[in-house]
Amino acid sequence: MARNAAELPDAMEARSVAQIPIGAQWQYEPKWDGFRCLLLRDGDAVTMLSKSGHDLKRYFPEVEAAALALPEKRFLLDGELVVPTGEAFSFDSLLQRIHPAPNRIKKLSAETPALYLAFDILGSGKRELRDTPLSQRRPLLETFAQRCFTTDGLFQLSPSTADIKRAAHWLRAAGGGSDGVIAKRVDLSYQGGNREGMQKIKCHRSADCVIGGFRYGDKPLAGRKVAGSVLLGLFDAEGLLHHVGFSSGIKVVDKPALTDRLEAIVAKRSFTGNAPGGPSRWASARSSDWQPVKPTLVVEVSYDHFTGGRFRHGTSILRWRPDKKPKQCTMDQLAQKSISPVLLLLDEQQESSKSSPASVNRGD
Repeated sequence: MARNAAELPDAMEARSVAQIPIGAQWQYEPKWDGFRCLLLRDGDAVTMLSKSGHDLKRYFPEVEAAALALPEKRFLLDGELVVPTGEAFSFDSLLQRIHPAPNRIKKLSAETPALYLAFDILGSGKRELRDTPLSQRRPLLETFAQRCFTTDGLFQLSPSTADIKRAAHWLRAAGGGSDGVIAKRVDLSYQGGNREGMQKIKCHRSADCVIGGFRYGDKPLAGRKVAGSVLLGLFDAEGLLHHVGFSSGIKVVDKPALTDRLEAIVAKRSFTGNAPGGPSRWASARSSDWQPVKPTLVVEVSYDHFTGGRFRHGTSILRWRPDKKPKQCTMDQLAQKSISPVLLLLDEQQESSKSSPASVNRGD
């Protein structure tokens, strides 16, 4: 089994697909909205690497300590780091954990401790499991979790199912820290660094948004500056217009006419609530380089995840909505019934306890 970071495998990658694959060769899991993390313990040493190979251990000392407290002295897990807030997982709180100051890291590790959701095991003791098919690795992971994890600990077993109906329910109710479904081939070994053994399916939704501004693109078109992205806004219950995201998927052929349309309604101010370019260490250098416009244009966009008052990723423009009044573009259209990730884990623990023998040691 691996003994250090240099010996760790590349993490499995997922291929994006539109629908959940069906067949006996597939296992389904919730797709968590966190940081992917390969976690190795070898005696008194713990290694925690992100999917891109960056060291995560210094930012999550509480997870390192929890790993050292597990009864197994040598293991290699694949999983997700998440930060629970109430019954949901907060990606914004997770982002705040990546901080350069050691005193800040220590403070946040106590105030917003992370969970490690284990969904694969690649080694245990002296046993190397990377070449073992998932159909055998998953039962070994469940046995490992029954023996090593506690119901109130920082290490938890991520649910899985072979039931396509349950997977479809997870997809429909994604939100609050889960943003879709992962499907994995049970007949394959760990496919480190490629997309052959894993697919991801996200639930895309749509919302009507007001255009509150735009940014010029980096490249001129036919000798003139053209819009590269539009800034999206939604009204809250008090009537304030908040910046909630952007859309940059504008066809090149449409950019000159759209730029003319936007430049004709340039204003001194548009967003009356949260606006782009506010103080943030996550903001890019171009965050303040934008043009406000009168909030008169409405567009329907497709999005996959909304959290912390904004779309997590860029959106896609579906169509213009001249039939919609800007004031109809409100936050409440994004409300949805989603799975509580915390309750989902509790359900998994209850199911595991029913099937596990009474003699199983659930030590710290």
